[in-house]
Amino acid sequence: MKKNNNTKTVIILLVIVALIAIVPLFALKGADFGGSDDKGGEIISEIQGQEYEPWFTPVLETALGGELPGEVESLLFCLQTGIGVGIIAFIMGRYVERKKWTTQAEASQDPSYSTEQ
Repeated sequence: MKKNNNTKTVIILLVIVALIAIVPLFALKGADFGGSDDKGGEIISEIQGQEYEPWFTPVLETALGGELPGEVESLLFCLQTGIGVGIIAFIMGRYVERKKWTTQAEASQDPSYSTEQ
């Protein structure tokens, strides 16, 4: 019965995530979903009253002699995201395993310890 309850919860959460991703595209038709870097430069220009000039150019843009293509930027962003998620999942997995090992150690040391709670 618990497995069925978990399945329903997962399905509901997946639907909510899909709605969060899809609803803005239809609710805000024609909206400009630009990046925060561009918007930050615009706001700084408004505040200063002059054109915003970045302090430095990105290393890859300097090495290539121009801007990175959008596909390469997306690839690097996805790679960075994947590495970050992998690190977080590894750490969370270690915590779960540590709890299992601790519980098993306590159960083996205390004969009156009950794992059913």
